[in-house]
Amino acid sequence: MSIYAIGDLHLSLDPRINKPMDIFGPAWHAHHLKVQEKWKGKIKENDTVIIVGDVSWGLRLDEAMLDLTWISRLPGYKVITKGNHDLWWTSTSKMNKLFSNIYFLQNKGIYLQNENVYVCGSRGWITPGTRDFDEHDEKIYRRELLRLEMSLDDVARQKQQRDNMDAPVIAAIHYPPAGSSSGSGFTKLLSERGVCKCVYGHLHGTKEHQTSIKGIINGVDYSLVALDYIEADPLKIW
Repeated sequence: MSIYAIGDLHLSLDPRINKPMDIFGPAWHAHHLKVQEKWKGKIKENDTVIIVGDVSWGLRLDEAMLDLTWISRLPGYKVITKGNHDLWWTSTSKMNKLFSNIYFLQNKGIYLQNENVYVCGSRGWITPGTRDFDEHDEKIYRRELLRLEMSLDDVARQKQQRDNMDAPVIAAIHYPPAGSSSGSGFTKLLSERGVCKCVYGHLHGTKEHQTSIKGIINGVDYSLVALDYIEADPLKIW
């Protein structure tokens, strides 16, 4: 029973959505078939896969349903957080009735009983110090910090109820939690709350990959799991 992570699937299986990803380079040619092959080659039904946003190019839930159904049919239990391109995302209470093996994570935490691990998460946002960060970004950044805090609070409540206070916590965020090792409100919160791992996506291209936050910083192990960075191969994180 293992936990894997991947982000930025950028699916567009619905014929109404014309978003070919191969315009961004050969790494994206038939990328969903690469994901499918590598996923089925390593992930079992009792494993869990965390998908850190930018799942579908659909603008509405009905336009994303083929993509979500495709994900559902892959092995394992899936936990999905929202990305900035997931415009189809509606209420989690509604979406969490759609599939028995997909949990849409927002404002809450989820306990993975097979692994005795909790997952919290938020979409995140660009952080202070990022070029062109303005008052509008500050507002969204503060809101996403609050969402992450709500998710961590829910994990804390669940731990008390189950009396498993020592169970580890993984954070799933779409945006990088900080622009550098100097940190942000996100990294500060994760460290203060004792989160052991944080997986995130969003970043594309060699330059962005090279400068992204990685490794253990203030007790939290950070991993970039954007699809093109991990070559469409879900990364085993637990």
